[in-house]
Amino acid sequence: MARLRDGMSGMKHLLALDGVITMEFPHLMQLVEQSQFDTIYHEHFSYFSFFTAERVFQAHDLTVFDVQQLGTHGGSLRIYAQHTESGRHRVTDRIIGLRDRERSGGYDRLETYSGFGDKVEAIRRSLLEFLIRSKTEGKRVAGYGAPGKGNTLLNYCGIGPGLLEYTVDRSPYKQGLYTPGTRIPIGNPSRIAEARPDYLLILPWNLKEEIMEQMAYIRDWGGRFVVPIPTLRVFD
Repeated sequence: MARLRDGMSGMKHLLALDGVITMEFPHLMQLVEQSQFDTIYHEHFSYFSFFTAERVFQAHDLTVFDVQQLGTHGGSLRIYAQHTESGRHRVTDRIIGLRDRERSGGYDRLETYSGFGDKVEAIRRSLLEFLIRSKTEGKRVAGYGAPGKGNTLLNYCGIGPGLLEYTVDRSPYKQGLYTPGTRIPIGNPSRIAEARPDYLLILPWNLKEEIMEQMAYIRDWGGRFVVPIPTLRVFD
């Protein structure tokens, strides 16, 4: 909290009288509504609702006057702020609409967050059940990607190479290594065409459309895509 206050004080000090601060961050409302628990890992220090971000700025005599809702990382906000005493930019209807949406959803009340853990556990159960059932039926499941969010998911669910034989990633800096904690081998995407798995588990689910287009050839042998969040879904 002290670092947050220091950072805001610094921005207040550096901002010209008629200047604008803009920043982008994952939207806590989307994280909760879409059960995006896997986006919570060490390099992400804070998770803000719009309601909280606005209060932080107000505490330093800064006014958030506009907001954009983006699809980045499963749902992000880009906000624009000015010195409160400036008043150069009027507060847009987007601010009012998002503020009302969060309040009506209860994102200013602690009890709204109490069921989040249950939804996360349901994701864990459904993914483990799918992988165990696939293995029992003799189906092969490979992973796609080795992102930070994927490592959070795999470690929380306790998924190792016994259930997910390998994953692939386009980054040459990850190929030939292993996923942290779960020790799943990371290979080149060309391995998918060679091994012809029955299912491809997409770990960077926020890029699922792009990945499904790139890897569409798995359908040639009846391969299917699996997306674990917000609920497990299988795509032909």
